[in-house]
Amino acid sequence: MTSSRTSKLVALASLLAAALPSHALAQPKPPARTPPPAQAPTKAPVPTPAPPSAGMTDKVIKIGVLNDQSGLYADMSGQSSVLAARMAVEDFGGKVNGTPVEIVAADHQNKPDIGANLARQWFDVDKVDVIVDVPTSSVALAVSEIVKGKNKVLLDSGAGTVELTGKACSPNTIHWTYDTYALAHGTGSAVVASGGDTWFFLTVDYTFGQSLEKDVSDVVKASGGKVLGSVRHPLNTADFSSFLLQAQSSGAKIIGLANAGGDTINAIKAAREFGITEGGQKLAGLLVFISDVHALGLPTAQGLRLTSPFYWDTNEQTRAFSKRFAERNGGRVPDMGHAGVYASVLHYLKAVQALGSDADGRAVVARMKELPTEDALFGKGSIRADGRKLHPMYLYEVKAPGESRKPWDYYKLVRTIPAEQAFKPLAQSECPLVKK
Repeated sequence: MTSSRTSKLVALASLLAAALPSHALAQPKPPARTPPPAQAPTKAPVPTPAPPSAGMTDKVIKIGVLNDQSGLYADMSGQSSVLAARMAVEDFGGKVNGTPVEIVAADHQNKPDIGANLARQWFDVDKVDVIVDVPTSSVALAVSEIVKGKNKVLLDSGAGTVELTGKACSPNTIHWTYDTYALAHGTGSAVVASGGDTWFFLTVDYTFGQSLEKDVSDVVKASGGKVLGSVRHPLNTADFSSFLLQAQSSGAKIIGLANAGGDTINAIKAAREFGITEGGQKLAGLLVFISDVHALGLPTAQGLRLTSPFYWDTNEQTRAFSKRFAERNGGRVPDMGHAGVYASVLHYLKAVQALGSDADGRAVVARMKELPTEDALFGKGSIRADGRKLHPMYLYEVKAPGESRKPWDYYKLVRTIPAEQAFKPLAQSECPLVKK
């Protein structure tokens, strides 16, 4: 029964197949399927650092002036450095490739921890791109490390330590104005050459003072002189009497002041009061700013020799800038530190413009090193691989009151020190960035 029924069904199917067109029996193609989304890996791969985006970060270029706004270095940095940075931005045109430039400022109080915390806040919260000035070497070294870690830029004009271009050099830092090597080979060499062959140092007890004492001592010894001793004093010392008595009892011909700002002023005033210079010993101010000379007055400061890369009354260009600066600075002319802030900011803006971006601090500093430097205050110069800005240094002597013919007419030129002689040779550098 089953066999007969199956035969009838097969026959019926054959008749139907013959009656229908062939395409009606073709199997339909399955619809195209969208491939399933890729499964996320169980462990995320380490991301490759993205290249810096073209253009300016946060649609603004922000410059932070970090310095002493209220202490013993305020005159040589302070609000005058803020003005110098602002004038550089104005002279550049206020914008870079259409992006506005802003300036912020803060007081690091000459304390490394405060300086470092301010730098972190500026980078992480306030989106600052470059920090400038930063006197006080211990603060500068701390800030330089923060800058390197954040891949931003530090343009240091105020600190003196050679370590910024030595063992502690960074691809994100440029040391612009001076350093202790230049001071030692300027003022120190000149004093030894004039017969000052025995020395005793009054040294401020932190990185800058120690570095300056060492560099000058090396020059004295290399020139055949002797260092009879030294005494360390705290930063911002008011009473130098005990330190000066030690210097006086040493019998040294030269008392070297390895300090700066208010400490230098107080030490010189105290030495005059105690009659130390009348007894035949001479003072060597190893870092003296024109603001120090102004505070001392020519009757007290006359005869001091000092080394600087900038003097406001050098030529028509420096006089024109200084006139504009003084008109906005209560009649006070710029110090070398203020000049360094102006010139370094100007060169930074040129590099950002050429690069087309401020996003990568190392790239900006690399471009600054590639571009020759030129401005009204320092003339033509260059920046070495170790971050050292090169320009001539000048040995000056402070005029006697009768030699001064106008306000701030304080210096007379003794000699010019070419850039290649003023700063430590690159072959002697301990900077890891220098290929040997």
